[in-house]
Amino acid sequence: MINNENQKSAFIAIVGRPNVGKSSILNRILGQKIAIVSSKPQTTRTRITGILTQGDTQLVFIDTPGMHKPKNELGKYMVRSVTESVAGVDMCLLVTEAGKEITPTEENLMKRFSEQKIPAVLAINKIDTVKEKDVLLAQILSYSKKFDFDAIVPVSAETDQGLEDLIGELKNHAQPGGHFFEDDTLTDQPERVIAAEMIREKILRLCEKEIPHGTAVVIEKLRQREDSEILDIDATIYCEKESHKRIIIGKNGAMIKKISTFARQDMENFFGCKVNLQTWLKVKEGWRNRSGVLKNFGFDPKDFD
Repeated sequence: MINNENQKSAFIAIVGRPNVGKSSILNRILGQKIAIVSSKPQTTRTRITGILTQGDTQLVFIDTPGMHKPKNELGKYMVRSVTESVAGVDMCLLVTEAGKEITPTEENLMKRFSEQKIPAVLAINKIDTVKEKDVLLAQILSYSKKFDFDAIVPVSAETDQGLEDLIGELKNHAQPGGHFFEDDTLTDQPERVIAAEMIREKILRLCEKEIPHGTAVVIEKLRQREDSEILDIDATIYCEKESHKRIIIGKNGAMIKKISTFARQDMENFFGCKVNLQTWLKVKEGWRNRSGVLKNFGFDPKDFD
């Protein structure tokens, strides 16, 4: 921790149901992609920490997986991840989608806020998709009756509308006591995790819907060449079925080439240098239900005891 009596900080858990734009909001706030984004639900698997420092105030965001009913060991890990993230933070940012009714998931989250006496701000995302203001006003009233939010901010991660107002509300919860990270820190995630997530995002976006959640990416090597600005990255993509492997490879290798090309472009933007990305595919059947494999893939061992 970096002590300075004039500096303030706040730890903020970003929570909500799947596919409401939690990761998109985090990326927009930070001005850089660190959390992957997809139209498919349950995109985020791990708790990605993003850090925004503006002047004397530092906001530390924990982007959690979307709350859902788990169907396998990986799903159970994701739900535990949300539960642990809510505990011990200074406040929560609940993200919901404009024009939608309150869901049981959101009811449970608001109940947890009340039980643990956690301050919370509500961000109603995707307001650019709602044309009638009355719909938005009715939604704000509906949520206000369920929980006493410190603020309710309509936003659009797509257009940046309302994001500065949201940041301002979150900064109001920062407490004196110094910064926990250096002011130029963007995330606490290892570079290997960021690189793996960039590849997984491209699989999510480009492949058929039954494929992506059965894949995992492990970075085997991430090394800067001596006397060169080229970063060599070796990645292995694991899938659950041989048929999935064939789809990811694509006809004459077209799909894996497209995945690798788009991922490399994101990596070069993030790392600020040329990237030589090499990808391989392996089949590991039923890995999402195998605790030992999940541990080897970097998920927290204590969640599978």
